[in-house]
Amino acid sequence: MCGRYVYTLPPDAMAQLFRLERTPDYAPHWNIAPTQMIPIVRTGADGAREGVMTRWGLHPGWMKEPPGAKSMINARSEGAAEKPFFRDAYRRRRAIVPADGFYEWRREGAVKTPYFIRRVDGLPIAFAGLWERWRGAEGGAVETAAILTTAANGDVAHLHDRMPVMLAPEDVDLWLDPAAPRAALDLLLRAPPEALLEAYPVSRAVNSPANDAPGLIAPAA
Repeated sequence: MCGRYVYTLPPDAMAQLFRLERTPDYAPHWNIAPTQMIPIVRTGADGAREGVMTRWGLHPGWMKEPPGAKSMINARSEGAAEKPFFRDAYRRRRAIVPADGFYEWRREGAVKTPYFIRRVDGLPIAFAGLWERWRGAEGGAVETAAILTTAANGDVAHLHDRMPVMLAPEDVDLWLDPAAPRAALDLLLRAPPEALLEAYPVSRAVNSPANDAPGLIAPAA
């Protein structure tokens, strides 16, 4: 799964990397937690690729209650295209959730040790995501997003059996194409190649979402 992650790429660099025509303003964060506002990349209504801010925790537009306890930060890629909670977003509202890396916790007896997981080459990661728009009775709209997950590869399996779907650079265009066929999209929902990622223990300070600083991703002493 993915319950915390890091994203520090400046907006102008994000625009260049994903060829965005519109990019939101945001600050770097080293401990992004559920319900916080996160930048995503999507295809806009006019067909242009845009970066927007959304609330982390997908909430379908058909739900009566506002985003909250029933929102989902992750979507299992197996079956996401059929499950009512994610089905419409999978068909029409796919997105990229950019990241530097993510955290996972390894349980050793009664102790859970946090690890930071990133690409060995340090390049940004493109998580496969979904987004939705929920409107309240008074007309206010909230846009939300989730990260798709898959079975972990060997780089992560010693920490958790699930990991985010990470799109290769050459697959980003297909994932964001509104006309992409389902069969082609399903082939993207796999773990990345072995040895692409590294994982190392970090400070337990990351356990609290109130902590948000570059030192959180430094290797634990």
